[in-house]
Amino acid sequence: MMYAFFSIFLIVIAFFHLYTYKRFVQKVTFSKNIKRFFTIFLVLNFLGVIGYMFFRYTHNIPSWLYFIFSLPLGIIFLFFCLTVLYDITNQSFNLIPISNNRRHFFKKTLDFLTVGAGLSLTAESMYEARQIVIENVDIKIKNLKTPYNIVQISDIHMGGLIGFNFMKELVAKVNKLDPDLIVITGDLVDIDIKYAIKALDELKNLRSVYGTYFIVGNHEYFYDIKDILDTVRSLGIKTLENSSVYIGDKPEGFYLLGVHDLFGYRTGNYEPDLAKAVKMTSEDSPRILLAHQPLFVDEAQNFDIDLMLSGHTHGGQIYPFKLFVALQQPYISGLHQHNDRLQIYVNRGTGYWGPPMRLGVSSEITNIRLLPS
Repeated sequence: MMYAFFSIFLIVIAFFHLYTYKRFVQKVTFSKNIKRFFTIFLVLNFLGVIGYMFFRYTHNIPSWLYFIFSLPLGIIFLFFCLTVLYDITNQSFNLIPISNNRRHFFKKTLDFLTVGAGLSLTAESMYEARQIVIENVDIKIKNLKTPYNIVQISDIHMGGLIGFNFMKELVAKVNKLDPDLIVITGDLVDIDIKYAIKALDELKNLRSVYGTYFIVGNHEYFYDIKDILDTVRSLGIKTLENSSVYIGDKPEGFYLLGVHDLFGYRTGNYEPDLAKAVKMTSEDSPRILLAHQPLFVDEAQNFDIDLMLSGHTHGGQIYPFKLFVALQQPYISGLHQHNDRLQIYVNRGTGYWGPPMRLGVSSEITNIRLLPS
């Protein structure tokens, strides 16, 4: 399955490079030397993507080298999107009845603007990836009798460039919010767990009234999921595995439920079972569900769930990619009223996957205030 994914992935990336070469590099009005430079850059960038796929799972390379190999994937996506816009704009100019001199001026201006936009957006996206925004969200819940403060973090993707220092800063930011409860909605680890122990140990320092709860995301299935769950529990973090727990004093609190990820249906193990989790609850208090993918709302709507907290989408991470994510997930980010009872909040991700880049989509720590309706 992984080989098929990587094969398709490489074909798509190769197409991005080829399209950028054919529709931009060969069309610009720059000198032959500059065109040659862009051609060499695209070849090296493609090799960089291949290098990233290899080094992503190699743990003994310097961080600066890993950083260099992690950038090409984001760079080609940005330049591919700009090339599509360039192509459309260029074709539109050809339909306008203007003089050749003016057409040449507009064409040259477009060439420079496209290159400038590519460089600027690359720099901006690298800067945005380093910023974590605190999203303060008020959510009213029917039948809730007492307010609660939940901090949600999600999609950290520990490994590669996200390690000890990142986790130490993250824990400090979460603790400053003085939460009643902390939830981690999947994709915590994206590396063999033995290489993440030092960074994971920082999670022991999380402080809240009712503790920290964790569910798996799809990326945990790429490794030894049992080992990950065992390690997380050893840190004093409670795992919700198609199960539930009561938060607060009855009947003032609420049920917190958690399920395995939808990816379990594909692997045939650790499959989600919301019915099992719901059986452990009753209607006398609200039910709040942790489910990694927003798509799980299709199952959650068949049960009496009041609020579902998800992640997975990264909010698109690099803005144009948001359009592709929307084809697969019903919600990309933020709070939504799914039906009369069920609300869903989608965290944009606290870390990032792949290139250390985010564009128009900041990382977030969600500070949720549950309020009686």
